[in-house]
Formats: sequence, C-alpha cells, structure tokens
Amino acid sequence: MGYNARPLLSNKLGLTVSHDSPNERSRIRKLPAKLANQIAAGEVVERPASVIKELLENSLDAGARRIDIEVERGGVRLMRVRDDGRGIHREDLALALTRHATSKIHRLEDLERVASLGFRGEALPSISSVSRLRLQSRHRDSASGWQVQGDGGELISEPEPVAHPVGTTVEVRDLFFNTPARRKFLRTEKTEFGHLEEVVKRIALSHFEVAFSLRHNQKTVLQLSPADTLAQQEQRVARVCGRAFMENALHVAMEAAGLRLWGWVALPGFSRSQADLQYFFVNQRMVRDKLVSHAVRQAYQDVLYHGRHPAYVLYLSLDPALVDVNAHPAKHEVRFRDSRLVHDFLFRSLHEALAQVRPGETDNGGLSGTPPEQAAPAASVSGAAPPVFQQRTMGLPVAEQMAFYRPSPAATPAASPSARGELEAEEIPPLGFALAQLHGIYILAENRHGLVLVDMHAAHERITYERLKSAYEREGVKAQPLLVPVSITLSEREARLVDEHPEVFREFGFVVERMGPESVVVRQVPALLREADSEALVRDVLADLLSYGDSRRIREHRDELLATLACHGSVRANRRLTLAEMNALLRDMEATERSGQCNHGRPTWVQLGLDQLDKLFLRGR
Repeated sequence: MGYNARPLLSNKLGLTVSHDSPNERSRIRKLPAKLANQIAAGEVVERPASVIKELLENSLDAGARRIDIEVERGGVRLMRVRDDGRGIHREDLALALTRHATSKIHRLEDLERVASLGFRGEALPSISSVSRLRLQSRHRDSASGWQVQGDGGELISEPEPVAHPVGTTVEVRDLFFNTPARRKFLRTEKTEFGHLEEVVKRIALSHFEVAFSLRHNQKTVLQLSPADTLAQQEQRVARVCGRAFMENALHVAMEAAGLRLWGWVALPGFSRSQADLQYFFVNQRMVRDKLVSHAVRQAYQDVLYHGRHPAYVLYLSLDPALVDVNAHPAKHEVRFRDSRLVHDFLFRSLHEALAQVRPGETDNGGLSGTPPEQAAPAASVSGAAPPVFQQRTMGLPVAEQMAFYRPSPAATPAASPSARGELEAEEIPPLGFALAQLHGIYILAENRHGLVLVDMHAAHERITYERLKSAYEREGVKAQPLLVPVSITLSEREARLVDEHPEVFREFGFVVERMGPESVVVRQVPALLREADSEALVRDVLADLLSYGDSRRIREHRDELLATLACHGSVRANRRLTLAEMNALLRDMEATERSGQCNHGRPTWVQLGLDQLDKLFLRGR
C-alpha cells in the first residue's frame, strides 16, 4: 500500500468509508442526509418488530379502528400495515418521509403534554433509509389516494395517484438490504416473527377498541375483534396472555389523587419462573419502568414464592403533563413528575387488592384445581377500607397455644356427619368442614366443590403473621435508644435526604440526625430491629429514596422478623388436632388476609373438584 493510500473500511452500518488525514477528520461537518437517517435508524429500527411497533403506533395516532398486518419471512422480506385512519394529505406524503416532520408536535408546550404514541417524526424516514418503502394513503377529505416510494436513498418519488380507501398503507420490503452488516444480526425467521407477534399482541392489549389481524406467510395468525365490554376485553386478554391467566386473574379498578389504575393481576398461586407475562401501560403506552416494577414486586412481597414473578396486565392513566414519555430513544421508559406519588399509589392499590382475596372470593385462591370464578369485586382505593377481622393477640411462644382453636359456632355442627347433613340447605363455608387429618400435616375438608387440602402449618403461619402485624400496627412502635450511637459516612446527596425525609425514619422508631455535610448518626432504632445492621438498613433506605422517592426497607425488615416469629410460633407438623380445632383453623383462614399463601409464598390450600376426582377414578367413561 502506497504512502498516500487511504484504506477502505466497512463500519457497523455497512457503509464504505475512507480514512481521512487527522486534520481532515477533526473538522466539523454536517452529516449527509442519508447517513443521518441511517444513524437514526439504529435507534428506531433494531429488527422487524421495531418497524411494526412504529407503524402500528402511527396508525393508532391516526385514529384507526382496524389495522391489518401482513408479514413474510419474519418481516425481513415484507411488512405491510394497512389502517382505516384519517389518512395523509397528498402534499404531506413526501414530508412524512422527512426527518423530524410530524403532525403531533407544534409548540414547546405540546412536548410537555404528549398524548400521542409517536411524536418525534423519525420513524418513517429511518425505516425508509434501510428498506424499500412504499407509502399509500387517502385522506378522508380527498376523493382519491396517492403514493410515494423510497429505496433507501435520499430521493423520494413524486406523489402518484393510486386506488386506495380512506386510510394508510405502509409497505416495507427487504429490510436492511443496503446495510448488510446489520442484517447479519437478525435471527431466524421464527425468532424474528416471535418478536414481531409479541409487539402486535402488546399493542392489541393497549387499544381494545381497535380490531387487529396478523398474517404471516399467507397464514392468519391473529384475528381480534374490537372489545368494548369487560367480557370482551377479558376474552382478548385470554387470547393474548392465555386462558390460564384469565382463569387465575383478579380484576382491579382503583382511583385516587388524579391517578387511575385498572386491569388484571394474577393471584399469587399463578406465578411465573420468569417475568414474561407482565404488561404495564401508561396512558396506553407500553412501558418497562423500574419504579413500576418495584412497586408491583413490593405489593406481592410476602405472598409470592422466592424467585417467582407475578403476572399482570395493568393500565395507569394520569395527566400527560405529569409524565415524560421522551426519556428513552425507543420510548420504552417514562419519567414521572412525582415518582413517589405514583409508586405509593401502585403499591397501596395492588397491596390492598391482593389482601382482599380470601377463600370464597375465588374458588381456589389461584391454585391448582377448579378454575376460580371471574366475579371478583374490583377493589377501590378511594372507597372505604376493607373490613378487618378482629383477632386476639396470641402470646409467644404460640406453638402450644392450640387451645385458641376452640369450637366455633360454625364449626360445632360439623363435628359429626349427621350434624353436617343438617347444614346442606344452609350456606357452606368456602373451605367447607373438616373431615380428617392426614399424617399430622394436612387437613382434609369437604366444601361445595369437592375436596379441600390444607397445609395446617403454612395456614397457621399466615394467620399468626397477620395477627402479629396487626398488633404491631395497633400498639405502635416501641423504640430503643442505642447505648452507642452509630455514625455513618455518606455522600452529601444522601446525607441531605435524611433532612428532607425525616418522616420515613421516624415512622418506624428510628432517630437519624445529620452531623455534617457527609455524615449522619443513628441514635434510636425500633425495639424489634435492635439486632439488625442499622448502618446497612439506613443505607438501603437512602438508596430507595434516591431511586424511587420512597422506601419500604424498614417495613420489609420488620415484616421479615415478624414472619420469622410467626413461623416459629405456628402449629408444627404431627400435631394432632380435633375436628373442632381444624374447623376453627378453616374459619380463621377465611377471615384472614392473604391466607392463600404462607409468609414465604407457598400455597396453604388447594381445591380438588368433583370433576377432577371423577377423572381419577374414570367415572362417567
């Protein structure tokens, strides 16, 4: 190679560029339009699914009530999206393929109240720069349709007349044909279509009023009619998330402080090994937000088994001015103006909704057995608080306090078969009446559906835990001064939070004072946490305040200790109970919040319906 030769290299966009001299490279230049579009495409167009997302959002912003998607070879060869929206004017067609040209933002004030899904005007030109694109549209005020085309270059064809109904069709062919380096990163046809189908399903969940159809390689994969009623919406959710999800889901609807939350949350028994069935929408925009995820996890904290993930389809509505949707290039994340308010609202709403689920409100508490009824009442944050079952405080240790389970009025008639038969015409309790005890571990009971199996230790553990929590809340926090105060060195920002949020610590009996720009001292802790690592706990609380604007670390740590006490204080295996004691335990379960799971998230009871028992013995065959 000669001295003046400039070697040619291929960059990550697949473009051939030359090495300039150092002096030439340091000069500031305006990027060519084609290169700028392809760089922008790197943010917008990751794979075919990214294209479909942008096109569907444009259709929805145009007021479409029906959207048809046709795909070939996972979207690499062809993606065609047709809608019946308001359409595009002839004069605006070419402009639609120009960067930062949009009909959704006109003033700076509009950016502060974004109500549309797309708004930056980058999608179509970015897609056009890495594909062969044809845009056809007929505006609702026009007598005919028009089309323009692009082939990955800078030039867009002049508008040409075309037969087209009111609405828009975008046809994308040969994705990444001019950027082969990026095409190499695409996966198999099956994988790419899987991502694309997931996007369609996700958007279908966000707009029940719109009909969707999806075809892949000339085969219909998805056909969804508009869903206006709650029953129709549940049918759509079942189509997208699976029937099992809806059979184990609780419908929730809550409103407070200008925030509205509604949708479906799976009962704790229907948990997942991965976070693959979690859909959360903010003003109909699908987001993956760490604040939201944290709030939901906290709501499920002591009813979910370790390592398991909750399943949900939830919708949050709020004033667009209170949320920044421009916080992420692909608009996956949002930023709330008052993150603490949102976090607290989500946590309290879901926490209370899950707490109200008791045996009888669903047939099986979300566990295996007869599918639960879909008539669970919607919880309401702004309404009256749910009734609290008044229980006596059990003195510790409670392992031998089985005298507490004395015969109750509901339990006494069930002590004998003849007495139980007299109750057939009356209301049978959700968990029925005890029949026997198996190996000193399980209680066998009969209810209107069939057989109920109860893990008596797990059930009593939950009952004891809820009693301890109620007693702790009722009697207040008992604080204990530290003989030797604990000094902690922090960053100035963290130390400032101690002054700004004293109520977070004071609520649970902590006294934390700022001693200097970067130091604080812990002088008092709640008596229950006197053995805990105060410094680590304070640091964790401050970390939560920085990330979420709120902290539940102290409450979590307290609840962990109460759970441990409950575990040690509950009836042990091999303890023989009388029928009256067993029935008293069943009645307590029916009146106790979250009694479907023990403190560690394990199920406390399962239902075996008569149809399942019949199958075991081949009855009816």
